[in-house]
Formats: sequence, C-alpha cells, structure tokens
Amino acid sequence: MKNITVNKKEIDKFSKLASEWWDPNGKFKPLHKFNPVRLNYIKKSILDKLEKESNRKSLKNIKILDIGCGGGLLCEPLSRLGAKVIGIDASEKNIKIAKTHAKKSKLKINYYCASPENFISKEKFDVILNMEIVEHVNDVNLFLKESSKFLKKNGIMFIATLNKTLKSYVFAILGAEYILRWLPIGTHDWNMFISPGKLVKLCEKNSLSLDEILGVKYNVISGDWNLSSDDDVNYMARFRKI
Repeated sequence: MKNITVNKKEIDKFSKLASEWWDPNGKFKPLHKFNPVRLNYIKKSILDKLEKESNRKSLKNIKILDIGCGGGLLCEPLSRLGAKVIGIDASEKNIKIAKTHAKKSKLKINYYCASPENFISKEKFDVILNMEIVEHVNDVNLFLKESSKFLKKNGIMFIATLNKTLKSYVFAILGAEYILRWLPIGTHDWNMFISPGKLVKLCEKNSLSLDEILGVKYNVISGDWNLSSDDDVNYMARFRKI
C-alpha cells in the first residue's frame, strides 16, 4: 500500500465543520481573525521577491498552489490580487464549500479534492502554501516531499504551524479549546505539533532552504494577530526551493 499523508481522523473532524468556513463568527472565527496577518505576509514576501528579480509589482499570473485549502480563505483574496490559484484539500466537503463560495464571488479558482501524493499537475508553481496543515498530517516528511515536487526552482513555500512547547499546549489547547472555547475541543493534538528546528531539518531533506521564521502572536487588548519574534506558539516559515 502506498504511503499517504492523509490522516482520516483529522479529515473527518474538519469535514464536520465544513459548512462554517465562511462564517466569521462561527467555528473558524479564530482563522478569520488570523487571516489578515498571514495574507499580508504572503503578499509582501512574494512582491519583494518579484520586485528584486524582475521589477514586477503585482501578483498577476503568479501560479499558487494552496495545499489544505479548506474553504478557500486564502485562495480567494490571492485570486483577487491577480494570482492564478489552485486549491486542494483531502476533504470533499471542504472543496464543495470552496467551489460554491468562489462561484458566488465570481472568482476563477480551480479546486480539487486531493492530497499532495495523489494530486496531478503538469505545471509547477511559483508559490506553495502549506498553512495550518502540517500539524494535521500523518507523515510530515512525506508531506513535504510530495508538496515540494510541485514547486519551481527558487519558488517559495510558506508553512504556518504550531510549535511543540509547553506554552503552545497551554495557549493553543488549554486556552483556545477548553477555556476560551475559540476552537472546538479536539481541534489540535499537541503530539502532532512540530518545532521550527525539526521543520527546518525536514525541509532541508526535501530541497527547501529556510529564508525566514517569524512568530505570530495574539494581542488580547486589540484582538489582532501580529508578526512577532516569539515563535513559542504560532509561527510562519518561508522556504525557497533549491
């Protein structure tokens, strides 16, 4: 049997919540609050690279593959910025919601029910997004191997995930799930969290060179998420295909 990255338990869990993807006050409210900081970071990083390499100042026709796209919370704003976006997700329900919402928004985004090991594409991408996904897969190394094969040389891969620390257990699980009830209990399994050091080593094995790691921190006063030097809980990493 071929190795797979899909964790059926995780897929079933998020499939049950699929109808709530686009409700800013529903089960995905924390992700809606988190979305602006990750979108701005992705956009700025791509534009900085484009301007440096070719003096381009827009995302027009940049090919982006969003792996574990969910309901399309990143796909849609990136499409509006001119990028050619494909979203894949192992949950059929997520893909159905994403397609319906994109159609309603009059956006041309191609969505497929697939995981990286069974997705087929003749083209390679300028950018690959693995956002809030690696902590939900069976085999992170295999997931990165299968994901990176779709990335152009010198292309960018973004990964957002949770660090494996005592602080992340207290804040991301006890705080977010049990005390504040921001997320349904069981959304995350601390044993599947991954430290930046381990993530970097796995990426290096798969021809991905680290450019930057930044923490993402919640401001309890403003209610906003901001980039931070503190990566003890949430962090985003940017890699380049070599």
